[in-house]
Amino acid sequence: MAASPRRRWNPAHGRLAVLTLVYAGCMAYGLFLAGAAQHIPTIWTANAVLIAGLLILNRRQGLALLGLTAVLHVVLELSVGDPPRFVLSVTLLDVLQTAATAALLRLMRLPIRVRSMPGLLVLMAVATALTAATSIVVNGLLSMSFGGPFWRSWSEWTTSNVLGVAIALPTLLILFDRRHREGFRVGPLESVLVLALVLATAVTVFTADTALQVLLFAPALLAVFRGGPRAAAVLVTGSLAATIPAILHKTGMDPVAAARPLREAQIFHLVLYAVCLAAALALSRQTRLQALLVRRQAVARAAQAKAQAANQAKSDFLATISHEIRTPLNSILGFAALVSDDAGLSPENRRRLDLVERAGRSLAEIVNDLLDFAKVEAGRLDLTLTPVSPADLLRDAVAIVAPAAQAKGLVLSARVETVGDGDEAALLALDETRLRQVLLNLLTNALKFTAQGQVDARLTIGPGPGDLRFEVSDTGIGIAPEVQTRLFQRFSQADSSISRCYGGAGLGLAISKALVNRMGGEIDVASTSGEGSRFWVTLSAQVVAAAVAEAEPAQLEARRPARVLLVDDHPMNRELGHALLTLAGCEVSTADDGVQALAAARLGDFDLILMDVHMPGMDGLAAARAIRGLPGPRGGVPIIALSADALPEQIVRCRQAGMNDHVAKPIRREELLAAVSRALEPEETAPARAGGA
Repeated sequence: MAASPRRRWNPAHGRLAVLTLVYAGCMAYGLFLAGAAQHIPTIWTANAVLIAGLLILNRRQGLALLGLTAVLHVVLELSVGDPPRFVLSVTLLDVLQTAATAALLRLMRLPIRVRSMPGLLVLMAVATALTAATSIVVNGLLSMSFGGPFWRSWSEWTTSNVLGVAIALPTLLILFDRRHREGFRVGPLESVLVLALVLATAVTVFTADTALQVLLFAPALLAVFRGGPRAAAVLVTGSLAATIPAILHKTGMDPVAAARPLREAQIFHLVLYAVCLAAALALSRQTRLQALLVRRQAVARAAQAKAQAANQAKSDFLATISHEIRTPLNSILGFAALVSDDAGLSPENRRRLDLVERAGRSLAEIVNDLLDFAKVEAGRLDLTLTPVSPADLLRDAVAIVAPAAQAKGLVLSARVETVGDGDEAALLALDETRLRQVLLNLLTNALKFTAQGQVDARLTIGPGPGDLRFEVSDTGIGIAPEVQTRLFQRFSQADSSISRCYGGAGLGLAISKALVNRMGGEIDVASTSGEGSRFWVTLSAQVVAAAVAEAEPAQLEARRPARVLLVDDHPMNRELGHALLTLAGCEVSTADDGVQALAAARLGDFDLILMDVHMPGMDGLAAARAIRGLPGPRGGVPIIALSADALPEQIVRCRQAGMNDHVAKPIRREELLAAVSRALEPEETAPARAGGA
């Protein structure tokens, strides 16, 4: 026979059992006080337990609680010798009173969770008002059922009922609210000791001298700060429960002598209850807010870590893609340039080779745009300010795009104007490379989107010293007003057909805007569809003196050919580099990886090492560090990184490994020869470089 599955414990059953036991304890306590004080109404908390249970439990559990407590009521009342008719009448009327009070509280939709002082006051006010009204009715009906007047003894028993509900109902609601456990962790031993201290103080004060009752505030507030609202509710209720028997014992159970001290003790405990709960609820709220702040800080840190990880993953992805694209592109563009120098190349093959080179340059520009945009988003876009002539810079940019304009049959013009205190001959502190990048982007866009007509570039210097305004106007297709606001957003063009018809990734203007903003300037556009566009850049720069001219770099044609070690794991890259360097008059040796490079550097006498970074086995960074550890002149040979890794942090890693310079792939012949020339400069003429760079 299969074993029946174990039934899981229902927390509602536990609440029902606890409430039943608490009701039995409160009923026994109330009957004990009533008998000991010769029926002096002191405090009646049993009805508050029933009301709290009906608010906390569901309907089925509430009916079960009513039934169980009714049986307990009858049994306990009969056990103290009350007449059966009285017992049954009181039990029935108490059940009706508590059920009606709980139903009215639910009907009024009052919050049953006591989590703030206003909520506590509202609940106490409404609950005590309903209890007072229903108690008057219950006492009147009970009196009339035994032949007495309706108003006999109504005030005393109503007061004890109201007092019990005012203290016991919020206490039970707080004890059953799990939220009040958060932030307050008190051990069992500490709880017992503090409770014993409060009870001992209460009994001592109200037995000896009630003038010392203010001493109760000290242990009560200690309990508040250690245990929160739950501790405050339990300890103040316990203090009142211990105080009433102490006063009855002190007065010798004399009803007349005990009446006034009992009322004073009850009023004092109401005040103590209000003060302690107000402090406890405020402290509980502060604790919850602190916990919420901690959780939100943890969430924010997790989100920040996730964002940083995503940003790092994006940077790694861009670096990897850049490297994988630049490596074959280096061979494509390099060999295309070498073949184009062949005088015997037919015109048709030269045209086809030119198409290959233009396509390769276009792809290289897209890769560069992606890397530039990655720098912009990462906040690593730094400016290098040098003395620059804005007029010469504009003319140089126009000269660069002039062949493209001539090929399309467009009129390209450049104008420089001065207004106010503007001076065309003045040199300004500008980042020449980045500003040229912006101007070339505007000029190439104008040429790209202009089929016929003209492109005009104009520079206005002034009215103040260092004030600049660059304008690039064209007679091209123009831009609709509704899409002009998207032009400076990433991966954005006027419409989806632009990239198919004209190419580009839609990053140029976004990068230009970031660069201009980094320079402290502004960039904007004015355009009409079909009537051309006008882009302008405004910025201000500091007027500076001209830089001291540096010594001309040494020519590669020295007294003897420079001995160069070329290290690259890619055969095509080695062949291309060998050809370029040989044409420049160098003696070239090659190595396939870092191990071979280290062995060659240890045995050979090289003037320069060109080192790839990504290689199997020992990579370029490890090889550079190992070479720097060689003794004598062999450890100080200049090393230039030839790598598709072109992000700033990647270049920094190269320099930290001991490399002197960096040339990014795809390699342009002019850039390579310039770097080689710098590396081979005599020490007395070479400019100092920080960190060996």
